[in-house]
Amino acid sequence: MLAALAAALDGDGPAVLATPAPGAPEPEADAREVPDDVALVVQTSGSTGDARQVLLSAAALRASAAATEARLGGPGRWLLALPTTHVAGLQVLVRSVLAGTVPVAVPAGPFRADAFAAASGRLKLGAGRRYTSLVPTQLHRLLGSPDGVDALRAFDAVLLGGAAAAPSLVADARAAGIAVVTTYGMSETCGGCVYDGVPLDGVRVDLEPDGRVLLTGPVLATGYRGRPDLDAQVFVQRGGERWLRTTDVGALATDGVLTVLGRLDDVIVTGGAKVAPAAVERVLGELAGVAEACVVGLPDEEWGHAVTAVLVLRPGAPMPDLAAVRATVESSLGRSAAPRHVVVVDALPLRGPGKVDRRAAADVARRLVRPVP
Repeated sequence: MLAALAAALDGDGPAVLATPAPGAPEPEADAREVPDDVALVVQTSGSTGDARQVLLSAAALRASAAATEARLGGPGRWLLALPTTHVAGLQVLVRSVLAGTVPVAVPAGPFRADAFAAASGRLKLGAGRRYTSLVPTQLHRLLGSPDGVDALRAFDAVLLGGAAAAPSLVADARAAGIAVVTTYGMSETCGGCVYDGVPLDGVRVDLEPDGRVLLTGPVLATGYRGRPDLDAQVFVQRGGERWLRTTDVGALATDGVLTVLGRLDDVIVTGGAKVAPAAVERVLGELAGVAEACVVGLPDEEWGHAVTAVLVLRPGAPMPDLAAVRATVESSLGRSAAPRHVVVVDALPLRGPGKVDRRAAADVARRLVRPVP
């Protein structure tokens, strides 16, 4: 794949089609041809789960890699710990090709701290800066292993994306001396394009009146293969520039730092009030003993939907008191956001590269809150 990507980026070879994940639905595209400037085709899915293929040009990939290098402090060697069926893993390969380096890969299979540490050891054999890219679940597992923590400390930057990370997880990693950089982006932006809330060079962020996040810059995808209908919906012209209308809602501080509050279609309407799950999850993540949190809405006759917290606890932590949880959330976000149910699970259900499967989490919560006779 490295050789194929190098040829595609130089314009000497055809575009590379990333192999879809096993069991993923095939997109509806009856032709294999793509525009001449496209170097990489990445399969992804929308909020409705419909498969689509994102066309990434060589220019966009080069702009993304250059902006990443500038933000991180220069080119370096990468450890590949993510699957190359997703843009974050593919970008590790692209950045390596453009930097003239060869990545080291963590062996395929279930993610284990010892395998990550061993692969990191092989990366140390070369000189120069060292980088890796992880999802929050992987970072959580590594922080529970002394060897994993030692391995992470050797990296000049650890990109953390693919899903929202609990503030406590990021804080714990940084307190352990790990150079975590949170990232926000998607396949349509060549992966992460906002680092620690600040757009990469050339990227700009804006918000629509309802808080929808808009992105523009040289990292934008060419469009979707065989889906001009989606192109028209997702990529829009504003002020003579082409912008991506994301499905996320966010807030911009006066200094331009972006906070992503969650997906527009994840918003919970409870008692007529709108609650952003990600905002509640950030507060829950600060509670003592909480390792991970997912907030969902369960159908409720009185409230329409009841805000429900699905929690993973740290080893040995006691079951949280509902009244205390409600009081903490209410003091930060108001009464409507306070969870009416709290359930504890061993692990949150995941999909893709570490993303929490909210629908599956809601199904689990529904069974625990209202047991089936």
